[in-house]
Amino acid sequence: MINKRLLIKNLLAHNDENSFYDKKRQVDIGEKEGKAKFLKHICALSNSNPKNNSYIVIGVEDEDNSISGVDFFDDSKIQNLINAYLTNPPIVQYENIPFPHLPDDKVVGLVTIRPIDGLTSLRKNIWKYYGGSVFFRDGSISMPKVFNSAIKDVNSKIVAAIENHSQNNIQHTLDGVYDFLNKRKDFHPQYIVFKEYFVLCWAGQKKVINEEIFYSRVDIELINEQVRLFFSTLDDVTVSYDEDSFKIVEYVTLGLQNAYQYYPLEETRITFGNNANYQIETKLLFHAPQYDKKVLHHIYNTNNTILEKLKKGLRLNASEEKDLKNLPATYLICYFNLFHDAVDKLTEAKPYLKAYSDEVYKSYKETLRILRKVKYN
Repeated sequence: MINKRLLIKNLLAHNDENSFYDKKRQVDIGEKEGKAKFLKHICALSNSNPKNNSYIVIGVEDEDNSISGVDFFDDSKIQNLINAYLTNPPIVQYENIPFPHLPDDKVVGLVTIRPIDGLTSLRKNIWKYYGGSVFFRDGSISMPKVFNSAIKDVNSKIVAAIENHSQNNIQHTLDGVYDFLNKRKDFHPQYIVFKEYFVLCWAGQKKVINEEIFYSRVDIELINEQVRLFFSTLDDVTVSYDEDSFKIVEYVTLGLQNAYQYYPLEETRITFGNNANYQIETKLLFHAPQYDKKVLHHIYNTNNTILEKLKKGLRLNASEEKDLKNLPATYLICYFNLFHDAVDKLTEAKPYLKAYSDEVYKSYKETLRILRKVKYN
């Protein structure tokens, strides 16, 4: 089994960006330009590596290879995006890899592109790229090219060597368990062994609400691969497990005018097999709350007024500052209640919320995460 943290180190140490791996400071598939560039790189790496895995490492500075990290990205439906925009799409996996020196809320993103038979191309237009375009890697650059010959296999031996040098061992596993237990000692960390092979560590701050046990600040890692499976500082989850599987049900708190409720968002089940493999399945559980349209019109207009004051650099009064904390979530509720322009307003608000405070910007990012999950499903 490959230790993904070690794999990233070996990729960065092996060479600069090349025809089998790319590195990025960050990607933004929420924006059309970022989504288009991400798809271009997936297409190019898939076409340039017909016999071996290829990789994108996200959260690395281009100049000196220093690892700065990115936000945890937990969208299991990224394959839906690949399938929607690429013809003959490769199998793509996005994983969050923790590094000891990074803050708790930062990881390195590792995108693995599995080899396939046949040529991958854009299925339809996106941003400035035209449907039907075919991309290949030219050194470290993804370039459009006319395909007129068989694809040469030039990387499989190199990638195989890198992956072989990234295999996990007992020392890596034990070190990973000790690191997790020490790092999360304030949140009752524990480990579970599945099928005498897989070691899963998890921790969370326990709370009891209406006689049901929830956990906040939850962190879950599969130590064998050094992969973070779940991380949240805002949401509450329920946790359950048996000898074959580990299940997380994630809840979000939404509401208006200080009347909030828990809504189940997504269920994630990790099932461990006897043949040293595992599967992660997710199921969307969310049903958007519905509200009176007159109330929502008032809240929507209030949000728009606050946003305009932020854009003009005007001072907010105490009531507006309180409403600002809930602005991302209330725009989200408005969108779920068919205020279609609310998403555009949310995008428009991003730079002003980011500049206002970390607390408000975290709420904005959490709102986008919920929106992304619902839209992809």
